[in-house]
Amino acid sequence: MTGGCRIIETEPARPFPALLDSESQMNAVNPSEPHLRRQLGFTGALSANIIDMVGVGPFITLPLIVTAMGGPQAMLGWLLGALLSLADGCTWSELGTAYPEAGGSYAYLKSAYPPKIGRAFSFLYAWQLIFSAPLSIASGCIGFAQYATWFLPGFGHTAQTVLALAACLICTALLFQPIRKIGAVTRVLGGVVIATLLGVIAIGFTHFSPSLAFSFPPNAFHLNSSFFSGLGAGLLVAAYDYWGYYNVCFLGAEVRDPSRTIPRAVIGAIVIVGTLYLLMNISVLGVLPWQSLTHSSSGERQYTMAVFVQTAFASHTWAHAAGSIAVILIAIASLASVYALLLGYSRIPYAAAQDGNFPAIFKKLHPRHGFPVVSLSVLCLVTLICCLFRLQEVIASLVVLRIVFQFLLQGIAILLPKHRAERTRAGRFRMPFYPLPSLIATSTFIFILLSRPKIVTEFRLALLVLISGLMIYATRYLLQRRPKTA
Repeated sequence: MTGGCRIIETEPARPFPALLDSESQMNAVNPSEPHLRRQLGFTGALSANIIDMVGVGPFITLPLIVTAMGGPQAMLGWLLGALLSLADGCTWSELGTAYPEAGGSYAYLKSAYPPKIGRAFSFLYAWQLIFSAPLSIASGCIGFAQYATWFLPGFGHTAQTVLALAACLICTALLFQPIRKIGAVTRVLGGVVIATLLGVIAIGFTHFSPSLAFSFPPNAFHLNSSFFSGLGAGLLVAAYDYWGYYNVCFLGAEVRDPSRTIPRAVIGAIVIVGTLYLLMNISVLGVLPWQSLTHSSSGERQYTMAVFVQTAFASHTWAHAAGSIAVILIAIASLASVYALLLGYSRIPYAAAQDGNFPAIFKKLHPRHGFPVVSLSVLCLVTLICCLFRLQEVIASLVVLRIVFQFLLQGIAILLPKHRAERTRAGRFRMPFYPLPSLIATSTFIFILLSRPKIVTEFRLALLVLISGLMIYATRYLLQRRPKTA
C-alpha cells in the first residue's frame, strides 16, 4: 500500500549496496560481537508504526481537538492531519530508503547536509531527543494511567502518577529481548489496536445520530482569524496523534529489504490509521454531543471512550461493563504505543554514539540480545521524571520541539544538492512530484507554529535545548581539536 508513491528500480540486480542487502552480509563484518540484526519484516514494521501512531492519543485528545476547532468541524482537523502526514511521510520514506541506518533522523541530518553542518545538526537532534522522546513516551504512560483510574474512582493524581511510572517500567522490561521476538509482539499489539478502533467505529455507527454528528455551530467554516487559529490548534493535536508513522525509520538497520519495507510501512500506516481516525471521530460525535466534550471537566473528557460506550448502550444493564471493556482495550493500546516509542527512540542515541557524536556509553549493546541497552535505560529513566507532569503540560512543548529540531530540518535537507545527488541512485524510493510534498509539509508545520497564541512561551524550552546543545557541541569540538600531548 503505497498511496501513489513509487519505487524506481533501474538496476534490479543491485537495489542496495552489498553491505546493506542482507543480514548475513552485515553479520559477516564481525559476527562475534553484538550487533543490530536485519530481522524486522513488513508486517512487523507496519504494526510498529500503527501502534506508535494510535496508542492512547485519539482516545484522550478528541475533546481537545473538538474544543480547539469549536465543534464537529474537528473532523477537518483529522483529515488535514492525514494529508500532512502523507506529505511528510513521503519525505521520511525517501530519506529512510536513502539512508537505512539506525537512528532515522540522526542519520538523515548527518548525511544530507554538508559534513560540518550535518554533524552539528545531527548532534542537536540527538540532544533534544533526550527531552522530547521522554515527553512523547510519558504522554502514553499518563494516558494509560488516566484511563486505568476508571477502576479507581476514589484515587486522584497521585494514583495516576504511580500507574504511569509502572507502565513505563513494564514496557521497558518487555523490550529486553531480540528484535525478532519484538517484531512478533508488535504484530499482536497492532492487531489489538486496530480491533479497538474498529470496535469504537462499529459501536458509533450502529448508534449513530446524524443530527449530533453534523450539528455545526453558526459560521463554523467562516474563514476568519478565529477559524485559522482554531485550525492551527487542531492541527497541532492531530499532528501529535498521527506522529509515529515513521517509527520504522529509527529501526533502519534492523529492517529487511528497507527499500521496499520502509515506504510501504510508512505510507500504509498513514492510510490505515487516517481512515480509522476520521471514521472514529464521526462515529463518536454521532453518539456524544460535541458540547459535552468542550464543557465537561471530568467524565466525557477524561474517559471519553468509556462514556461513549456507556451512552451507546445506555438502555442495557451491562452498559457500565461495556465501558470497562473499552477502558481495558484502550489501556492496552496506550501500553502498545509506549512499547513502540521506547523501541524506536532508543536507537537514536545509540546511532549518535556509534558515530562518535554522543557519549560512547550509549553505543553499548546487550551482550545476548543485541539491542541498545544503555540508550533504552536512559530514556526510561528520563520518562519516569516526565510522568510526574500532567498530560496537557507535555503535548504543546513536545510538538514545538519536534517541529523545530526534526521536521523542519528534514524538510530542508531533502532539498539540498547533496541529497538531490543521492536520490538518483537506483533502487530508492522517490517521492512523487518532488519536492512538492516536502514543501507542503514544511509550510504546514510552520503554520502550526505561527498560529500558537503563546508561541514565545512555548519556544522557551526549544531555545533552552538549542543553547545548551550548542554549548556542549562547541565544547566537545574544541576539546577534540586540541593537540594531544604525549
